[in-house]
Formats: sequence, C-alpha cells, structure tokens
Amino acid sequence: MTSPTAAPTPTTDTHCPYCSLQCGMRLGDGVGGVPEVLERPDFPVNRGALCGKGRSAPALLSRDVRLTGPLLRDRPGGPLRAAGWAEALDRVADGLARARERHGPDSVGVFGGGGLTNEKAYLLGKFARVVLRTANIDYNGRFCMSSAAAAHRRAFGLDRGLPFPLEDIPHTGCLILVGGNPAETMPPAMRYFRELRENGGTLIVVDPRRTRTAELADLHLQPRPGGDLALALGLLHVVIADGLVDKEFVSERTTGFEAAREAAMAHWPDRVERITGVPAHQLREAASLFGTAESGMVLTARGPEQQSKGTDTVGAWINLCLATGNSGRPYAGYGCLTGQGNGQGGREHGQKADQLPGYRSIEDPAAREHVAAVWGVDPASIPGAGKSAYDLLDDLGRPDGVRVLLLAGSNPAVSAPNAGHVTERLRALDLLVVADLVLSETARLADVVLPVTQWAEEDGTTTNLEGRVILRRRAFDPPEGVRSELWVLRELAARLGVATGFPVDAEEAFDELRRASAGGDADYAGISYRRIAAEDGVFWPCPAEAHPGTRRLFLDRYATPDGRARFAAVTHRPAGEEPDAEYPLYLTTGRVLAQYQSGAQTRRVAELTRAAPGPFVELHPRLAERLGVADGELVAVTSRRGRAVAPARITDAIRADTVFMPFHWPGAGRANSLTNPALDPVSRMPEFKVCAVRVERAEQKVTP
Repeated sequence: MTSPTAAPTPTTDTHCPYCSLQCGMRLGDGVGGVPEVLERPDFPVNRGALCGKGRSAPALLSRDVRLTGPLLRDRPGGPLRAAGWAEALDRVADGLARARERHGPDSVGVFGGGGLTNEKAYLLGKFARVVLRTANIDYNGRFCMSSAAAAHRRAFGLDRGLPFPLEDIPHTGCLILVGGNPAETMPPAMRYFRELRENGGTLIVVDPRRTRTAELADLHLQPRPGGDLALALGLLHVVIADGLVDKEFVSERTTGFEAAREAAMAHWPDRVERITGVPAHQLREAASLFGTAESGMVLTARGPEQQSKGTDTVGAWINLCLATGNSGRPYAGYGCLTGQGNGQGGREHGQKADQLPGYRSIEDPAAREHVAAVWGVDPASIPGAGKSAYDLLDDLGRPDGVRVLLLAGSNPAVSAPNAGHVTERLRALDLLVVADLVLSETARLADVVLPVTQWAEEDGTTTNLEGRVILRRRAFDPPEGVRSELWVLRELAARLGVATGFPVDAEEAFDELRRASAGGDADYAGISYRRIAAEDGVFWPCPAEAHPGTRRLFLDRYATPDGRARFAAVTHRPAGEEPDAEYPLYLTTGRVLAQYQSGAQTRRVAELTRAAPGPFVELHPRLAERLGVADGELVAVTSRRGRAVAPARITDAIRADTVFMPFHWPGAGRANSLTNPALDPVSRMPEFKVCAVRVERAEQKVTP
C-alpha cells in the first residue's frame, strides 16, 4: 500500500527585488508563514542561482522591519505619529495645492527611484506633468546610469544598457570590464565571465582596487581614480599606431573617426602612464589583446561613469569598440552594467526631467503630441524640461526651488553626493512626503510617510540590464495598512481634481504605458503580460505583438539619422577635484557583497548585517604605516565637504594613493558626506567616484 502523495506547495514565479539582473526566483509559503525562496532554474538570466541578498529578500516582508501604516508630523521637529490614510493623503494634497497656489507649479517636485516598477515610474511621471503640472521631476537613476545613457545615445542614437543578451558574453574573444565588480554587486552574473575564460576568451579588468572580479582577470589594470578617460584614449592610440583599426568597418558604419583619432594620438603610452599610473607595457598588452581578438566587448559600470567627465569617458571606451570593429555584430560591442533593479525601465518612461515615455525627448513637439493624445491633455499643458536630480535636491526649500517634495523609492539622505548638504535641503522644505516600505533615513526627515507595497506583494514589470522586460507577480498580501504607489497616485490625483487616468491595476497601467511608448525609442507596444510570462521576458524595442522583440541591437544599422555610429572627439581632463597638499589622497566609493545601495533595506536583514555590519576605510599598508594605524582602528576621512569615521581595513589590493569606502551606511561612517557633487556637463552625473581627502587617526569612539 502506497502512502498518499502530499499536495504540492503553491509557488509564484517572480524576480529578485534588487539589482539589474532581476534574477528569476520562486516564492513559496515556507514553514510557519515565513515565505521561502526557491530556485527557478528555467529563467535564463540566472538559471536558478541567487546571491545572499536574493535568498534573504523575504525577510523584508516581516512586519518587524517595515512600515505598516501612515505616519504624520504635526509640527516641525516634532515626532512622527500614526495616522489613517485619509488624514495622511488630505495633508499631502493640501500641501501640494497650497504650494502651487502660492508659489506656482514648479514649487512642487517629484523624486523617484530606479527600483520602482515600470508602471509606477510611468504614472509618477504622468502625475507630475498632468496633475501637478510641474517640470521638476527626476530620479535617483540620474546618479547611476546617466553618463552611460548620454554616451550611448550620442554614439548610437539609442540607449539600452546592454545591446545584446548576457548569454553572448562567453562567446566573445576579449572583454574589458571597466570600473565594475559584479562578483560583489551581481554575483550570479559571474558565471558569464567564467565561461568566457573557459571558452578561451580573455578578461581584462580596469579598477583601482584588486576586487574579487579583478582576481579572475587575465590582466588587471589599476589606474588612479579619474584616470579611465586617459586610459581609454591610450588604448586607442596603441590600436591606431599598431595598425589594428578595422578600416572597412570604420568607413562603412561610422562617422567622426578622424577627429577621434587626432585626440587619441595626443595620449601616447608614456603620457598615459604618468596620468593613470598604469605601466605603458600593460597598456600595450591590453591594446594588443583587444585589438587582435576575433571579437571584443567593453562593459562599463559606475567607476568610469560616476565622474564629472563620465559621458566623455564612456564615449572614449565606445571609440575603442568602434575603431576595432567591435560593434554592430554578434558577440561584440559596448555595454553598460546597469545598477538598480529597474534602472533601465525607470529612465525610459518619464521619471527623468527631460524625457517622456518611450524614451522621448520632452522638447520634441511630435513626442509631446503623441503622449498628450494618450493622456487626453493639450500638448501645450505638458511642462518642459526641469532640473536634474542633484540640481533639484540642491535647490530644495529655496525661494526659487521646490517647496513641497513627493519622494518615492529613494534615500538621498544617504545616497546623494555631499549628503550632509542634501539632508539640510530636505529639512528646509515646507513639506516632505516619502513613500517607502521602510523608515529610511530620508523617511525619518519627512512630514508625511506613506507605507507602500513591495515586490512580492504586487504585480508589475521591470526591465533588466539586457533590455528584457520581465514580470513580477504578487505572491502575498501586504499588511492591512499598506497600499501600492499606484493607489496613492490615484487618490492624490482625485483630491487634486483629476478623477481619471490613474489606474490601480498594474496591467491596465502597463497597457497605457505600451500606447504611450509606441513609436518611441523604447517601444513596448508589442509587449504584454501574457507574452512576458510565456517568453521569459521580451526585449525592447518590440513595436507589435507579432514582433519577436530585439535581443541584439545595431546589427544592420544604428539608431542615428544616417544609420552610422558616431565617434566622440574627447580628450583627457582632470577630475573635478584632484589631490593637493591639504587633501593628498583619492577617495573612491562602491558597494560590498552583502549590502545594496543606501542599505535602507539590506541593513534590516540580520543575515546580511552579520556579513557586513558597518562601514570601513580600505587603506594600503604603506599608507597605514605612515599614519601609524593598525587594522580595525578608527580613522577619520575628511574632504572639503565633510568628515567620516570608520575602522581601517588594511589591504594591498588598493593603490597606495587611494582609499575606498562603501556607501551603504548613514551616521559617522556615511561615505557620501565626503563625495563631490561636481556634475558632468552633459549627463548631470555627480562625481561620486573620485575626490580629494586626507586620512588621520581618529578617537577610538564614534557617535552614530
């Protein structure tokens, strides 16, 4: 006699809430009501693999770590108290209406996040322009992807983080990874780089630190922070001098080579060695490896991008691809490793100050007319371009700046450059409204806090770094006092006189997004929830339901008016701030394996906090000896903007002229108290990755 078979545990196919891989996972009920993460080996991006952040993500569903009801502050400086939704929303609507009446529509602003779903990002942009009629909307993706996006559009006419799927990486001949550490920021992606080497390909890593990723490399180039532009120009110089230019490709598929060539020839190897600290022989070796490979890729991440010259720096790396014919063909090309979970989709559908849905320019009359028709408004009523993220934050509370801010899915009190100053500007607002799932450092400053749903409690789409639109499915009900941002926007719109146009159902919102994006660069018209579920995601552009989606871009032509890629005539220039006698060292910042972004979520997960409990300052042994500092002792890092104190971590994996700090923590160890808000003139990206500091022994006590 056989024993009865137990009923299968119901599961929901969904995706990790963290980085831009958007790894597939399954959620089950688990034991004792605690959700369980299961592998989803059929999803092609991660094939079941998950990092510790993904495996522990359900911990954030616990009522113990999250917001479960609205909070209000009755007076400036007073405590936050519990409130009902009606009272909270009335307070927000009244504050928005009062500011518009007294100071005009641009006195209200919206600040979004790269973790919001496409549906939320789309309706947030629509809310700003249709309900608030403000030009002042931007999002934290400006601090992440904007330089790569600007360079991508300048060179190719279109920005998609990767113009090819991740599965192409193992089949290229040589890959240069610049300023990225996926071994810690997106561990499941590392299999692609390992498979590349197993297939006989070469991996070159460019990073001031010998990271876990750099340890895998065949060649590690270790430039000074801010040296990436000169390094790329030097590599192009050697490629040209050694006759490795693909003249046929350059002639038939590009424009602007001669001006780029002239700029590169001023960056000979010995000069580049003086600028970057990378030995000339290593520069020649890297150029030879890349220039002689049958195919090649360059991938950049935040290292070269988060600089005041980030757009030009990425442009120089694109030049290297174009000159060698490594673009617009299989297993070759330039790509960007997008950071945030929906960093790609978040910038496509209206959160950016200068864009409308579908990656349309807000200044383009045809784009305004198309989107206005979908929204049912007069094109003239749509505001023009507003202030970019740091400019918007810098002007908060000023007479000509935003007086009331609605902020969703971001924590600039920790993540913004010159974060002490940004915190002061947040405090200067007449009204700060924060929608979040946890009481972040920014939410603690708010006058109204709105608790919102998270990935496992709602349906919605995101777009991963490949341009693959994927579908998150609701697996669990949220706590009773929690609402979706879509519901919040509908309720606020109604209170402000707009009774329709803000659906609460995510699929309905997505179908409107499809119509708004139709014909734009990021065309989602042919993508539906049904297709996404059936096809493990659909790549944009996808203009019609019969269209297969575009896995690989630029194989026939580029998205420029003449169909050709454009070289960038760029030249090296110093960082916004270089070391001097008073501040003799470089500071660079980044992430660690167990934490994510500002840490607002991951710092609340016990498993992750045990693995990475707090900030640190990475020092070379020679610098530590000069300072008389032992491993684990506190050091103070000071810049022209602020001071941070954290334990020393002594390692020969970093340059002797450079210190490194992770940026996940608030308080005394807040790395972004130090960073320089110098902005790239094109992308308006702040210079997170390089500034001048001094380091000293500190008192062995730290006040949080």
